[in-house]
Amino acid sequence: MIFELEDTSKVEALFAGWEETLIYSCLQKIMGKVFVTDPENPVSAMAFVGCFAFVAGAPDRELLLGKPDGFVIMTPQDERWSELIEDCFPDARKVIRYAIRKDTLFDREKLTQMASKLPEGYELKKIDSDLYDLCLQDPVTADFVSAFESKEKYLELGRGMVILKDGKIVSGASSYTRYKEGIEIEVDTVKSERRKGLATIVCSALILNCLDEGLYPSWDAHDMNSVQLAKRFGYEFDHEYVAYEVSSERRTH
Repeated sequence: MIFELEDTSKVEALFAGWEETLIYSCLQKIMGKVFVTDPENPVSAMAFVGCFAFVAGAPDRELLLGKPDGFVIMTPQDERWSELIEDCFPDARKVIRYAIRKDTLFDREKLTQMASKLPEGYELKKIDSDLYDLCLQDPVTADFVSAFESKEKYLELGRGMVILKDGKIVSGASSYTRYKEGIEIEVDTVKSERRKGLATIVCSALILNCLDEGLYPSWDAHDMNSVQLAKRFGYEFDHEYVAYEVSSERRTH
């Protein structure tokens, strides 16, 4: 049987050393959930937030099969978990993701310069109540806010910037998730507006916003294009890691 763990301190040791802010969000009980099969003395755990699951401790088949419904990007702690994921979900797509270092020292002057290059006819705005609603109207922009349980939670904990053209969001960077010390950045641009530098502008603005508030803007890359974009802002590549896209539903990240 699968249980949602209330006292997340019971599994902190299982995730020790795993530098992943989405796990922090769950352990800190900011957002997301931690699932276990033994709530009293857990030896295995799944941290789940958005559509991401991180499994740690002793490999547990019941825990994997009890994953939340729908599309899940599942990240194993080690090879034992990888083998069990492949056995439980033979149709899962094995992918490589790219971890970015969490100790970036940002050049504010450079970021300010990049954020200032907004083309004529475009607007740069913070995500507020109205823009939150607008984000949800398009699958491309919905992930800027959808991992939060409500509009109120996003407006309290989330941070985001969008670029508008003719009243429509064409690019944005936002907190996919929030943890105490910072956010995990989600960035996207509508297909017709790509290769215009909009992602560089909106990410620079969001990073500056975070720095002004004393929040760390964490970055994790799903492909090498994302790695190269991150480097523009001063981030450094750390390492590759394996993840599994579980379910037949569409991939969103």
